[in-house]
Amino acid sequence: MILSMVTATKTLQLRLKDKYTKVLRQMAREVNQVWNHINAISAKAARPFHGKPQFFSGYDLQKFTAGFSKCDGVSVGSGTVQLVCVEYATRRKQFKKTRLNWRVSNPKSSKYSLGWIPFKGGHAKYKAGQIHFAGKKFGLWDSYGLSKYELLAGSFSEDSRGRWYFNVAVEVEVQASPGTAAVGIDLGLKDCATTSDEQKLHGRWYRSHEQALGLAQRAHKKKRIKAIHAKIKNQRKDDMHQFSSKLVQENAAIFVGDVASAKLVKTKMAKSTLDAGWSSLKTMLEYKSHQAGIVFMEVNESYTTQTCSCCGSIPASSPKGRAGLGIREWVCSECGTAHDRDVNAAKNILAAGHRRLAEGIPVL
Repeated sequence: MILSMVTATKTLQLRLKDKYTKVLRQMAREVNQVWNHINAISAKAARPFHGKPQFFSGYDLQKFTAGFSKCDGVSVGSGTVQLVCVEYATRRKQFKKTRLNWRVSNPKSSKYSLGWIPFKGGHAKYKAGQIHFAGKKFGLWDSYGLSKYELLAGSFSEDSRGRWYFNVAVEVEVQASPGTAAVGIDLGLKDCATTSDEQKLHGRWYRSHEQALGLAQRAHKKKRIKAIHAKIKNQRKDDMHQFSSKLVQENAAIFVGDVASAKLVKTKMAKSTLDAGWSSLKTMLEYKSHQAGIVFMEVNESYTTQTCSCCGSIPASSPKGRAGLGIREWVCSECGTAHDRDVNAAKNILAAGHRRLAEGIPVL
């Protein structure tokens, strides 16, 4: 069997060595100066004393920052300044505000803005194990072998622990998935995800570290708190990547329930909902499916928990409403089939996905 090769854009993240923190923070301070400058200009133009309000685009804002990169002591180039203007205009439009938050450069401030330095494609180059950017050389731990790739656009970014990372987009070859099966996925709180073939992503990453985090918080150990949060984030990300990659390799079609966390985060289940990270998992499944050339689809999951996946009825014995949340296993009173709550829902989601493919999307 010959598998076709396709290319896709992938973002690589590599950690920079700590000795460059001072230089990078100085560059980030210059980025913050540009941001705050155009923030003030944008706010003033949107609330004029006379005339019609103006909302500048990223291109318009670039005119107000011309020449900044040539000022004495400024390290960042004009490409970085232009990208800051574009990003500002994009976020202002997204949040529908005339002014965004100011970027704070003082690391000791409670409102400190984590460092961010964007760059255009070709402005950062990899040579002899170092990144060359803005006249500086940055050493890093090269776990990907950057010499094999052509570096596109990206950024330098700082995390809550003061560690800096080099993020860059590259073109990679992606092999089409050899899988021929189809799978339905039910997203939940007790288990983050359950598939129709009984695979589970157990999740509860925050819950497993909650006690240690509470001890650190009561002892006011800020560094320890940040380290635990970072560990939770990394574990969640790693488990989701392994789970999603395995499903993409084994299947030709993936169907996920359309559950959203927006309403649940306003209830008593908010902590478990945020810990589950449904949005991140669905994003991973979607872009990996597209890269592998397989079907990915979100389907309506209404009544998938209550409906028997064997006979298709909604029996009186099925779990219903909030009262039924604690019921993990049940037996259909119509056909006598024993069900695992989440696996049954995943099988119904798979069936709904097959119906959607068979019927097609109706013309509106």
